[in-house]
Amino acid sequence: MYTTTNEDGIFNNYAAEPKMYYAEYPAIWEQRKYVLQGLFTTLIVTALVLVGFSVS
Repeated sequence: MYTTTNEDGIFNNYAAEPKMYYAEYPAIWEQRKYVLQGLFTTLIVTALVLVGFSVS
């Protein structure tokens, strides 16, 4: 941890910075999983909107 002190004796603590890394492009099976999740989510939201319209 990095610490500094000002002229009044007050400490200033700085957190250690994490090592940076680049994200990896998702594999083809991960991309398919994301598409299925998107379709399922779209289906649920559409159903909720239709139920909301039918109730009101």
